[in-house]
Amino acid sequence: MHKMTLFPLGNADCCRIDLECGKKILFDFADTRDPEDENDLRCDLTKELREDLEAFNRDYFDVVAFSHLDKDHFSGATEFFYLEHAKKYQGDDRIKMNTMWVPAALITEQGPDDDEARILQKEARHRFREGRGIRVFSRPERLRQWCEGNGIKLDDRVRMITDAGELAPEFSLYLDKAEFFVHSPFAVRQDENTVEDRNEDSLVMQVTFEIERVQTKAMLLADSTHEILSDIVDITTSKGNDHRLEWDIAKLPHHCSYLSIGPEKGKSKTKAVEQVEWLYKGQGQDGAITVSTSKPIPEAGTDEDKDDQPPHRQAAEYYKEVVTDHRGQFVVTMEHPTSKAPEPLVIEIGRTKGTLKKSVLGAAYVVTSQRAPRAG
Repeated sequence: MHKMTLFPLGNADCCRIDLECGKKILFDFADTRDPEDENDLRCDLTKELREDLEAFNRDYFDVVAFSHLDKDHFSGATEFFYLEHAKKYQGDDRIKMNTMWVPAALITEQGPDDDEARILQKEARHRFREGRGIRVFSRPERLRQWCEGNGIKLDDRVRMITDAGELAPEFSLYLDKAEFFVHSPFAVRQDENTVEDRNEDSLVMQVTFEIERVQTKAMLLADSTHEILSDIVDITTSKGNDHRLEWDIAKLPHHCSYLSIGPEKGKSKTKAVEQVEWLYKGQGQDGAITVSTSKPIPEAGTDEDKDDQPPHRQAAEYYKEVVTDHRGQFVVTMEHPTSKAPEPLVIEIGRTKGTLKKSVLGAAYVVTSQRAPRAG
């Protein structure tokens, strides 16, 4: 079977995908735990990933994707990974990335204000210059301008670029029993924006897994806003690709922020804009699993509930309504299996589609039923 593992990191992201064929993909990396704080309940991400790789006698991931250059998606990456652009990042104990996946904006962004972001950008730019070990998603005019400014012909790098609406060529249903369909970023949006917006230009994908002809579909939604999700829905449906928005598993965007659902938080529940409502309620499948990579959902009236930062209780109430409609599950990484002892959340993907490996009833999620497998 295939597996998806999401880690309790607070408001931060890391998702490991283990394919049945043995390949390993990492989406984002944020080692947020404070080793000096014995009360920090966030997991030791470096330890978790190293132990898994050692168990398979590996020192590399086949693909490491960085959805965008926000700290909660790359924290600690420059200390963990082997970076090809400078020897100081090439110790024997560092983990290799056979291929980096990055949105075009990660390369074109001018002067990131974080030291680690600048290092990661240098690595992506180095690999793109060298013409190996990287895939860039989208080809806005800004990328062409960056290439011209760096003595590179964009046409010579076409094989390393994948646009929205295409499949990433590193994987296929035939060989790997998994494929990755790109929904974002859009070149046109990046060309229209006068200022780069990391959330708007982040990497969004639908992953289709297959086991014995049973397909399971997962949406990896980065930090998408409701505007971006609306654009994704409008563009995808206009091309007759509604099936590319079906989902059995959704890594919810932006740590359960209401802004990923609609423009207003709401008093008890966030109201979704039309396209987002269609995406979640119309395209979610029976028994669907939604995962909020976030801190515990705050209770009404608490100081946390008044915080502008996610997770937002009102957004969680919307997602709970969605999974109730689909007889599914809503899971929070820092609440699984309990908020006092969170552990990595493993979703096993096989003939019965996605199933939480540890089905412990509690505040971490809502369970209503088990679904039957469906072919195709």
